[in-house]
Amino acid sequence: MRDEPEYTIGSGNVFADLGLPDSDELIVKAEITRQISSIIEHRHLTQVQAAELLGTTQPRVSDLVRGKLEKFSMDQLLQFLTALDRDVEIIIRRKPRGRAHGQIRVAAG
Repeated sequence: MRDEPEYTIGSGNVFADLGLPDSDELIVKAEITRQISSIIEHRHLTQVQAAELLGTTQPRVSDLVRGKLEKFSMDQLLQFLTALDRDVEIIIRRKPRGRAHGQIRVAAG
């Protein structure tokens, strides 16, 4: 008889699953950072070129694409998106009745 591996089904937020504080903010920052990195890659920008567009330095872009979330505020990340010719829209609405808590999410369109 084979031993089945033990596993736990995640919540959808790895930061919450790890018990990190501010897990909702971290998951949003991670998704925004992923979007920014994807745009930089898609445009075939060097980190120096990206830094010029974003109004920052190459070491900061390096931190960004390496996912060092703690080094960036939400405001900075949103400004980076607009510098990359993206509109940012924030929609606030009531949560569905069946869900216990409100949620924060990022959707790219």
